[in-house]
Amino acid sequence: MRAIFVQVKCEMGQAYQVARACVDGVAECSEIYSTSGQYDLLGKFYLEPDQDTGLFVTERIQTLPGVKDTYTLITFNAFAAT
Repeated sequence: MRAIFVQVKCEMGQAYQVARACVDGVAECSEIYSTSGQYDLLGKFYLEPDQDTGLFVTERIQTLPGVKDTYTLITFNAFAAT
């Protein structure tokens, strides 16, 4: 599994509904955070190694009701404190 992060800009007043739809309807969703700044939400998703990132974002995230825009970050390595 590999992690990607997707920042989501929502239609006005729709951030909580988008977050709920993502948590309830996207199996790859690990966590969704509300954020301040240019984007309303930050989602962490775990994809299979052969899963197409572009198709996942355009077909599963951008099509959620209330999503206005997305910005995807692809990760390489995870580091943790011991």
